[in-house]
Amino acid sequence: MLVLALCACVIAISVSGCVRQVAVVDVPPPPALFDTTPDIVALAAAVNRTDAIRELSTNSASVDVLSMTAVPKLTANMHLQRDRNFRLKASIPIIMGSGIDLGSNADEFWFEVPEGMTQTLYHANHQQYAAHLDRAILPVDPSWMIDAIGLARLDPDTVLAGPVTRTDGMIEVRNAVSTPAGTYQRVCFIEPTAGYITHLFLYSPRGRLVAKSHATAHQYYESVNSVLPHRVKMELFPSSGPPLAMQLDVASYSVNQLLSGDPQLFAMPATRNRVDLLQMSGIVSSPPGMPASRNPVSGMTGSSSSLAGGPVSGTAGSSAWSQPVTTSAGVPTAYTASGPTGPPLRGIRYE
Repeated sequence: MLVLALCACVIAISVSGCVRQVAVVDVPPPPALFDTTPDIVALAAAVNRTDAIRELSTNSASVDVLSMTAVPKLTANMHLQRDRNFRLKASIPIIMGSGIDLGSNADEFWFEVPEGMTQTLYHANHQQYAAHLDRAILPVDPSWMIDAIGLARLDPDTVLAGPVTRTDGMIEVRNAVSTPAGTYQRVCFIEPTAGYITHLFLYSPRGRLVAKSHATAHQYYESVNSVLPHRVKMELFPSSGPPLAMQLDVASYSVNQLLSGDPQLFAMPATRNRVDLLQMSGIVSSPPGMPASRNPVSGMTGSSSSLAGGPVSGTAGSSAWSQPVTTSAGVPTAYTASGPTGPPLRGIRYE
């Protein structure tokens, strides 16, 4: 989910102009698997069909930074290779050579964004960052984005509650997610007949909502007997500053074949101007002589409010989605997680 951190960064490239639109094609619904509420073993087997997807690739995507009103849609390509290899590059065609690069490999993750006439690379080691999520600038591990785009797994041994059928017909399951920083709780909403995840909510060990996603436009891929969403809205809640929201639209996927011949596809760029996110958070000391780093979430060239396009109302943990909620699924039931998502924030662009 680290892609959301660039929401406060890309404001520097706000321009007007035409950007290629990504059309999500209407297709038949995924085949039905259940006619009654399944037990957790059957439900997990349905969700985990995506284990057959080891690689996922697209050159026909768009990224819409919903929490940045001045940023137009960005054209994008995305490639991933389980378990941690990920690369997404997004740009505005009218600005040659300017864009966003975020990625991950077995050891580290990064996001590179334009700052004036140069690029700045923000990065961290996976293991070190995961051990300090409670103090880190970004409240989730980058693997959250891989889960959100349709590859989340459901382990029956970690389930705390459910499956239960909600009043809106969706199936809800809560499970524990163990991390070096403590035990998180994740709530999944699952489509009741075809058995794929539509919503994810992630709560910190202290019970604070730190991330959520809503996936739609699902398509069935017969070759791997799996269902993938082609539109995903994601939202991240830093411990300070306003929520960050973005939407990823994908016209088509290549499954189990990368649409790139670059042998360095998952290598971190050798950008000269770079910032260690752990040093920025004050978790590790900066080398002697290094200047204090700026916060890419709170703002690089101004306050978080000004970067969001104006004053922001609400507090960290409130929702950047419109109310009433964008889907009838709503929020997790009271037994799984507390707290409504709250009113919409000013400065957020909705569709």
